[in-house]
Amino acid sequence: MKTVENQRIESLAQELYQADVNCSPVEALTERYAEITNEEAYKVQLAGMALRLQAGHILVGKKIGLTSKAMQNALGVFEPDYGYITDRMVAMEGEPLSMAQFISPKVEAEIAFILKSDLPGPGITVSQVLQATAGIMPALEIIDTRIKNWKIKIQDTIADGASIGRIVLGGRMTPVDAYNLKTLGLVLEKNGEVVATAAGAAVLGHPANAVVWLGNKLAAYGMMLKAGDIVMSGSLTAACPMAEGDYIQANFADIGSVSVKFVK
Repeated sequence: MKTVENQRIESLAQELYQADVNCSPVEALTERYAEITNEEAYKVQLAGMALRLQAGHILVGKKIGLTSKAMQNALGVFEPDYGYITDRMVAMEGEPLSMAQFISPKVEAEIAFILKSDLPGPGITVSQVLQATAGIMPALEIIDTRIKNWKIKIQDTIADGASIGRIVLGGRMTPVDAYNLKTLGLVLEKNGEVVATAAGAAVLGHPANAVVWLGNKLAAYGMMLKAGDIVMSGSLTAACPMAEGDYIQANFADIGSVSVKFVK
């Protein structure tokens, strides 16, 4: 017999899933259910992922959000959140993205970790993350929300898959120990103009710290990061709103660049 909580979780997961499929936003969950907790929101997220798997999606990795102090302060939280990446969320670099796939997209520049071995927690360390990483890649995450007008609280974005839209990976993988990720520089350009600069330290002091956090967080739910996973470690900059015709390119020192153009 389903409990009231389980019924609500399944109902909200279905609502957010359909909002994604139809590119039709819904009212914030926190506006309707002020008492919803982060734990319940993660249950909604898992139920939504189950719907995607039933529809033929394949899990290929995980993403970490809210890694910057600015974003955490904006939502009144003190730790990141996470979501799942499926094969249908991975876009090929060089292929334009249609705005018709999104509701209100924004782009973040990130460093993606590609794992070569499992990372069971708890107690994961930065050293273990680096040892388990096959390499890193320049990446863009197109975040999007199924909530109207981006009027979100932490529970809304958690339930909504940490606002995942698409990811785009740069052309080559670099050994993780080739450069100091803490000081690795980034220049983000939109339509040929610099809109942000940053370094890897913007992500929890070091991008690998974000992967540590995620691995240990998953362990609390009996899950873990696995060999082959793509792990999006969090944005180095503020999210950049995108519109039809916009072109954005993230130029990382030493590890390369990644770009995407938005079309009708």
